[in-house]
Amino acid sequence: PGGAALAVDRVAFATGVERRLLAQPNVTVVRGEVAELPSPGIVATGPLTSDALAQAIVARLGVQSLAFYDAIAPIVAAESLDQGRLFRASRYGKGGGDDYWNAPLTGPEYEAFVAALLAGEQFQPGAGHGFDQVAYFEGCLPVEEMAARGKQTLRFGPMKPVGLTDPRTGREPYAVVQLRQEDRAGQMWNLVGFQTRLKIPAQQQVF
Repeated sequence: PGGAALAVDRVAFATGVERRLLAQPNVTVVRGEVAELPSPGIVATGPLTSDALAQAIVARLGVQSLAFYDAIAPIVAAESLDQGRLFRASRYGKGGGDDYWNAPLTGPEYEAFVAALLAGEQFQPGAGHGFDQVAYFEGCLPVEEMAARGKQTLRFGPMKPVGLTDPRTGREPYAVVQLRQEDRAGQMWNLVGFQTRLKIPAQQQVF
């Protein structure tokens, strides 16, 4: 369940894709390291690309460096949530109408959160890793980067309360943190829009 969003249990989804591929008579699955590019072919690779394959891509494209855009949002265990302080709802009642857990924040709570977020210790771009020089993708900014652009930025981004009514007050909250189901069993929940570069202890403290 994910309201109007496309949400999948990534383990079940990957298992299903693999099963469909293996059933195709015209597809051969070869497991092993790829160190050179096929021609013609499609290469789909991610942040753990080997040096050999990365160099082959660079040589083919004639560029000195490539960027991999991804961000990690915290995933929390359902048993760690105080459900008495949350309410179930989807924005504008989409999807099943109650697909998300929502944590409402008052104005002072929101301001305290933003202050704590900005004070949290971050992994610094390029610190110790040449590949980690970051040119942010505007569509997937870390939550602390958004907060640094203005105190109200998150209220008009991932924490916007528009389309959500807190049943305890009958009103939209000042701000809201949404949690989306991460697995079919509902044991893990993703903090929506909370991509972050905070170090793990800071994540645990701030979030």
